[in-house]
Amino acid sequence: MIFKASLGFTVSFLLIPCLLLCLQAGCSTHLRTTSDLDRLQGYWEGEGPPGKISVTITGNSLRFHARTDFWYETTFTLPAGEDPLQLRAIIKNSSPPAKDIGHVVFAIFKIEDGTLTLAVDDGSDAPPTSFPDASSRYDLKKVPS
Repeated sequence: MIFKASLGFTVSFLLIPCLLLCLQAGCSTHLRTTSDLDRLQGYWEGEGPPGKISVTITGNSLRFHARTDFWYETTFTLPAGEDPLQLRAIIKNSSPPAKDIGHVVFAIFKIEDGTLTLAVDDGSDAPPTSFPDASSRYDLKKVPS
């Protein structure tokens, strides 16, 4: 009887640190994603394949705008633990013709020296593996509000 109680205490004593380490690892991943989301917020302008573009990010909504007649409204997620960082956007609305609604866009991104770089492989169901290999790349600067 004493052995069973002692064994239960020992197992609990060994499992609690493991549980705390697992929770801490999960929280740090979540905080990194939250930090990445915070850094993306705002209005960005720059260049990409269609020429001059703008991107507005509010929460997990992203609006892409090019020319006067070409735009997409999306919601996105930032999958944790990816290198390079990934952004997965679902097109919710667009300029006519609205044939891309429901389409998922897989992108990678980085923010360095005040520049947001987004890269996609057009028409692919996977993000590019690197920025130089992407079929489309967008370099944007944050516009102060």
